[in-house]
Order: sequence, then structure tokens, then C-alpha cells
Amino acid sequence: MLFDLRSRGRRRTVQFIYFGLALIMVGGLLLVGVGTGSSGGLLNAFTNNGSSSGQNQAVSQAMKTAEKAVKEQPNSTAAWAALLQAQYTAAGEGNNYDSTTNTYTAAGKAQLRDVTNSWARYEALTDSPNADIAIYAARAYAQLADYGGEANAWEMYTLAQPNVAKGFECLAASADAAKQTRKATLAAAKAVSLTSPLQRLTVKQLLNAAKTSPVVAQEC
Repeated sequence: MLFDLRSRGRRRTVQFIYFGLALIMVGGLLLVGVGTGSSGGLLNAFTNNGSSSGQNQAVSQAMKTAEKAVKEQPNSTAAWAALLQAQYTAAGEGNNYDSTTNTYTAAGKAQLRDVTNSWARYEALTDSPNADIAIYAARAYAQLADYGGEANAWEMYTLAQPNVAKGFECLAASADAAKQTRKATLAAAKAVSLTSPLQRLTVKQLLNAAKTSPVVAQEC
């Protein structure tokens, strides 16, 4: 059995599983408002509210821990997921993010490219990516104006969350920005079908705007 800890290999496997789960839970609670009473969770637009030295240290330590984990367990999806989250968080810290203009600096974009690299490794290791991890990846691609990559990440999100209209909205917007017309059309139709009748006109207007403006995809 997996939790028979008499085997050294099994002890290390269990340690990494718990490490990944713990870091995902902490990331959800502290970084994106999951479970803290804020509305919308990860599907709300990312905002950078500045950071204290203590927060910077915590992010730096999380990064070091995650980097060590992927070196020791290169085929661990939990380790790659934790690294991706740490990288995404670091991209919005300190000199990586200009809170005045709400834009990533060159250093921040370099960090976002690391996020997409980690996503590629993570995605290759699993047939069912975690929906929250897919959102981090999608937003990193969006800020790098890689709309094809963003569309792929949102598509992975919709596979994990097939009844969430917002995921299909973002898939449609990013696919349009990537000139993937058929995928955008199908995703838009699905988004509308999952939206309440009172909100459908608004969603249709938003998706029509996405056909000519990549800003919609960037703001997902």
C-alpha cells in the first residue's frame, strides 16, 4: 500500500505528495483568496497590491523549496504544480511588476516564461491537469501575448471544469486572439449555452469584441 512507510521510496513519495498539496492549499488561501471570503477565487482578474519584505521572503522560500522538489522528483506533478505557482507569484512581486501601470517588467515577463515552461513539463506528466494550475498558465501566456498557449491552457481548464461558462469565455477569447476561428466559435457557443438567459447578451457582446481585440483575452 502507498502509505506503508517502511519503504524509503514510499516515504519520499508520500512526503512529496503532502508537500504539493500543502503548497497548493497555502497558495489558494494566501495568494488568490480561496476560502478567505473574497469573491470569485482564481477566475477574478489578478491584481498586485504590493508586497512586504516578509511576503517576498515567503515567496523566495517557496520557490527554493519547489525548485529542490522538481530536481529530486522530476516526474512529480505535485512538485511541478508547486513550482509553477511559486513562479507565477514571484512574477508579481517587487521589481517584477509595476503596480503604477499594472504591467509586468522585463524581469517579470522572464518569470512568466518560466511559468509556461513549468506548465509544459507539468502538462506532459498528466492527462488531467488541475484546473487552478491551468489558470495560472493561461494568465502567464496571456501576459506574454502567446494566445495560442493561452487557448491551450484554457482548453485544459474546460476539460477539468466543463460546466463553468467563464472558462469557455476565456477559451473563445484567447482562441480568437490566436486566429483559431473554429475553436473560438465552438467555445463561444458553449459559453453562451452555460450562461443564464439574463447574461447571454452581455457574454455575446464580450465575445464579439474579442474577435477584434486581444485585450479581452489578456484580461481573462
